[in-house]
Amino acid sequence: MPKRSKAETKHTIEQILIEAQKQILEMGYDVMSYSSLSEATGISRTGISHHFPHKSDFLTQLEPKFASLLMEHLDFSCRDALRTSWLRALESPTFSGIVKLFFSICGSSQLDSAQYKTLGSLNAKASAELGEHGSSMIDTLLGRSAVLLFSQKQLV
Repeated sequence: MPKRSKAETKHTIEQILIEAQKQILEMGYDVMSYSSLSEATGISRTGISHHFPHKSDFLTQLEPKFASLLMEHLDFSCRDALRTSWLRALESPTFSGIVKLFFSICGSSQLDSAQYKTLGSLNAKASAELGEHGSSMIDTLLGRSAVLLFSQKQLV
């Protein structure tokens, strides 16, 4: 079998990451698997595991993208704007998927939540823009998100 070019390898990795992001946000991290990725991409499970030996490697690679997607929904101009933009953003499947991912990571015995920096970045931005009240607002909004997402799950 001929060796793949760097461009082909890069394309394969991008294809896997695009599908991993989609599945994590739509189905959840716990449901996403090498088999589901293989089925969706047409890339063998062995091929996927060659580039991503551990399932947590997907989170490591996608975290900057998730952080960016989370931040783009939020208005840090004042606390009311942050609260309003956050609650509105929860209606977005992308935003709510990232928040659900955070809760999944926190509840996992297999993942080290300390290595994922997205919420730390979010708190830092809120503190920089809004002072100490910004960080406490993020904590409050995360709690509110948990209640809202739990109640939505109960209704389904």
